[in-house]
Amino acid sequence: MRLSQLRVLLAVADHGGFTVAAERIGMSQPAASRAVAALEAELGAPLLVRGREGVTLTEAGRRAVRHARAAVHHFDLVRTEVADAAGQVTGELRLASLPTATGTLVAALLRQLTDRHPHVRVRLLEGFDRDVRAWLDRGAVEVGVVTLPAPGFDTVVLGSDELVALLPAGHPLAAAPAVDVTALAGEPFVLSTGGCRPLVLGVAREAGVELRIAYEAGELSAIEGMVASGLGVSVVPTLGRERDQDGTVTRPLRPRAHRTLALAFAPGDHSPAVAALHRLVADRAPGGGKPAVRADPA
Repeated sequence: MRLSQLRVLLAVADHGGFTVAAERIGMSQPAASRAVAALEAELGAPLLVRGREGVTLTEAGRRAVRHARAAVHHFDLVRTEVADAAGQVTGELRLASLPTATGTLVAALLRQLTDRHPHVRVRLLEGFDRDVRAWLDRGAVEVGVVTLPAPGFDTVVLGSDELVALLPAGHPLAAAPAVDVTALAGEPFVLSTGGCRPLVLGVAREAGVELRIAYEAGELSAIEGMVASGLGVSVVPTLGRERDQDGTVTRPLRPRAHRTLALAFAPGDHSPAVAALHRLVADRAPGGGKPAVRADPA
């Protein structure tokens, strides 16, 4: 059993298939497939179920991944901890982000981190809020951008944005300076399946109305396209939206509503790279260098 085989297994498990996993770790797809097959032969059990839609872990595979992740983590810590003792921060930082936050909040933070610690390598994944939390839970990443609240994680606030009404350009409400949440209740509604979903539903609940959910979508671009086509109205965050898409307009909600994004740190001992990021973001957060939010376990 070789460490390289364990790294391949983890990459396949994290990315759901051999092609993307091979690209991420810089090897060919056939070589990645052979590495896992050799590991399965040595362990005497299938670790993956291979299908048209990708791969899934068997029960043996889930157990193998749990131990492989720990083994790879501790192996990597040998080099990084020795370097840390010598005053140099090295190693890999595995971070997951929301697409709308990567360029707006995360990129500048990572630039600061790598300027201070040029030997830190960053591996960035992007996904919906539920993906980020799942990656944190199973140890695929050490840090993730999440929508607050995030029970069970230590979090440091990155920033906030406003939730606004998204309307077709020709909609009667588009002429109003602001839109009452109650005015959206009778409209076909396009609801996000991402991290904003509980926030949007909470806004409606606080206003004492029930949204008439006609469609659900994950990508902001998909929601915008559906609203532009006149299929309904929605409520979306402003972060990452440079301007209104053709066929849509945004209006402030009444009462105003906001979303707060934070970096969530997986529980356990932090590597020197993760600790360096934690110090950096905590120094920028409100409260004089302390985490702005510490969530109690659910």
